[in-house]
Amino acid sequence: MSAQPAEPHGAGHDPDDIHRRLPEHHRERFLTDYRAAMVAAAHETWRYRELQQVLKLWHLRAALYSRPGHDQRAEDARAGTGGPWLPADRLATPYAEVTLADALARHAGGRPG
Repeated sequence: MSAQPAEPHGAGHDPDDIHRRLPEHHRERFLTDYRAAMVAAAHETWRYRELQQVLKLWHLRAALYSRPGHDQRAEDARAGTGGPWLPADRLATPYAEVTLADALARHAGGRPG
């Protein structure tokens, strides 16, 4: 049996893998963030954790940004179209209350309030 790292990162946190999966228009921002984190970690070793966080964040972004239709959904969200969106006056409502209100409205045959 061989020793395994406690938290293997695998290919998901590999900068080359992240860069390859990102759509072209996001790559320069990734490289800027990655290089800044690398320089900081090279000068202050305690910043290595920040480099790991940058890679983790961009790994998640790559997964999101590379999904088919993402750019159109993002544009629709910016424009306030394309939706079913939560009304702005309900954004501050706790999730449990929104869920309960929606369930009650559906049960009553109406719209959530």
